[in-house]
Amino acid sequence: MKQEKIRLLFVCLGNICRSPSAEAIMKKVVKDAGLEHLIEIDSAGILGYHEGELPDSRMRTHGARRGYVLDSRSRPVKTSDFYDFDMLIGMDDRNIDDLKRKAPDLESVAKIHKMTDFLHSKLHDHVPDPYYGGAAGFELVLDLLEDACQGLLDTISSVPDN
Repeated sequence: MKQEKIRLLFVCLGNICRSPSAEAIMKKVVKDAGLEHLIEIDSAGILGYHEGELPDSRMRTHGARRGYVLDSRSRPVKTSDFYDFDMLIGMDDRNIDDLKRKAPDLESVAKIHKMTDFLHSKLHDHVPDPYYGGAAGFELVLDLLEDACQGLLDTISSVPDN
């Protein structure tokens, strides 16, 4: 893995369910791998509607049952994020399209990825928004994110040194 710090930004619509879950899961995966000094992780939302709020209480509860701490505060994606982060990872096609519209240049567009592109064992084309659903939706999100976060770590760990 490259020795310079890799900066990851997870993005969903409101930054209260999927992206803060991805942030918490990835932080644990990275810590368990002993790589927290090499990988910086954050999350943001396309919209600033929930700015300053903790993640959805249902998401926090489901995450806590699996040992994750969802304690980040919601914030919207800023133009500076495209310069500050190496990868901006959206949860669904709408997030990807919105990120591409917000991207200040072509180099920034190249940093945009879809979370499900990193899945190893699950077959899903997006991480569904659980906000209006029941408990099964939150569990599915966690299942998908656990798989994709491990796949993402495997991907960035295999980047050769330059």
